[in-house]
Amino acid sequence: MGDSTLADQFFDAAIGLLRRVRDEEAEHVAAAGAAVADTVATGGRLFAFGAGHSSLPAQDVVYRAGGFALMNLLAVPGAVGVDVMPAPLGSALECVEGLATAVLDASPARAGDVLVVISLSGRNPLPVEMAVHARALGMKVIGVTSVAYAKETRPRNASGTFLKDHCDVVLDSKIAVGDAELTHEGVEAPFAPASTVVTSALMQAVMAAAAEELVRRGVEPPLLRSGNVDGGHEWNRRVMEEYADRIFYRR
Repeated sequence: MGDSTLADQFFDAAIGLLRRVRDEEAEHVAAAGAAVADTVATGGRLFAFGAGHSSLPAQDVVYRAGGFALMNLLAVPGAVGVDVMPAPLGSALECVEGLATAVLDASPARAGDVLVVISLSGRNPLPVEMAVHARALGMKVIGVTSVAYAKETRPRNASGTFLKDHCDVVLDSKIAVGDAELTHEGVEAPFAPASTVVTSALMQAVMAAAAEELVRRGVEPPLLRSGNVDGGHEWNRRVMEEYADRIFYRR
């Protein structure tokens, strides 16, 4: 390993984390998949939320080839991605009390739906409040977070709790506090975050588990096809028409 490059070391770290979540989170992935399948089969809707870089795994399961057509992005203005300017404003919005409640109340989400809340640290007001209010509305909440933060950091919200404390199912990404897998002589700060790789894999694993459970029940998973294969657009048109009342990003 002495002659391995930093790129090699990052791949090794990411692969190690993926193996850990596969082996250690299998029961929780299955439970999350069952929750999604229940909601699809009973006429409910699916939503995913994440702020900042945690929005990337949420967006990864919305309107994409091979994904569930029913997964909708629950967007908080100014907190989705890194396109907000100035960039620190996005981080500041994660600490605004009441914002999540206002967004949820204005959204089409309702009792019986599933909301996936993604937050690496799970300590800021926005994701915690999102989970709390979603459950108060009668939604089922799946949290994707790093449980290590709840052990090694302090919460930054009025409730004094973490995202993991307000979920029906918790998926632990196993990411270490700081989200940096590598250090190197001559580099002052740790670097090479793996949270997006691992969290996106967890999200896709949940959707795969949901598809498997739906098939077991005799229900066709509402999947989209690639628009870059012959017949893809026609397939997607049919799926979107069939589930039009449960898809909100097309309006």
